[in-house]
Amino acid sequence: MLARLANSQQPTFVDPQAAICWSANLQPQIKNTFKMGSLIGRGSGESFQLAFHGPGFVVVQPSEGQPVVASS
Repeated sequence: MLARLANSQQPTFVDPQAAICWSANLQPQIKNTFKMGSLIGRGSGESFQLAFHGPGFVVVQPSEGQPVVASS
């Protein structure tokens, strides 16, 4: 897990599936980041993000993918 610090100057953006928990004083807002390029395969694949404003922290998981298991 990774903790990201939010501050009052700039918002911290997190994918909704990656957010684990956050400071009680932070209120998440849904941000639509859809772009027309996503329709032709040029987007990041994430169309919504959570925006956190103010002082505090956000804990995120580093990956949404399945773990890779090494074979012996």
